[in-house]
Amino acid sequence: MHPYLITAKPGWFRRTASWVRVWTLRLLALAVMVVLGVVVLAVRCARPIVNYLAARLIFLELWAAQRLGRPPVSSFVGAGITDEFVREFHRARQYATAGSPT
Repeated sequence: MHPYLITAKPGWFRRTASWVRVWTLRLLALAVMVVLGVVVLAVRCARPIVNYLAARLIFLELWAAQRLGRPPVSSFVGAGITDEFVREFHRARQYATAGSPT
């Protein structure tokens, strides 16, 4: 037996405090990961709904602008943003890997 292994153990209070500290940090890290996962899932699930609503609101504004005789300025901006969201969403789906290492 090596002489450096024959040392006094820390007391039960210190061992308990160390155990509590380690498990508190692990649980805190797990809670942070769960919260971030829920937020990311909610944003990803809401994206198609946001895209659909944006497209419908553009058509509604175009209809209102036609009835009022005013130019639909915000629909041009909104259309560009909506198109970019749709392109990005489809690009993400096209290039997503299903757990493959490549």
